[in-house]
Amino acid sequence: MDIRILHHAKQRMQAYNVDERMVEETIRNPDREAPGYGGRLIAQKKLDGYVLRVVYEKQNHQKVVITVYKAKWERYEM
Repeated sequence: MDIRILHHAKQRMQAYNVDERMVEETIRNPDREAPGYGGRLIAQKKLDGYVLRVVYEKQNHQKVVITVYKAKWERYEM
């Protein structure tokens, strides 16, 4: 399944210093996946004291990345 990253998500990636490779790895091989709002999914990957959270939805054989952010891993069960 292809991955498409929306403009907003790219802006967030830049703000959090996250590259496309990290986002794709998180979606393809998450440490945990949780349900999000409105049928969206949240792929999570634990990295050096934080968790990378990638919010995406499935659309027509694509995973469309809505937003990306880092959070303290203690906040989420990992």
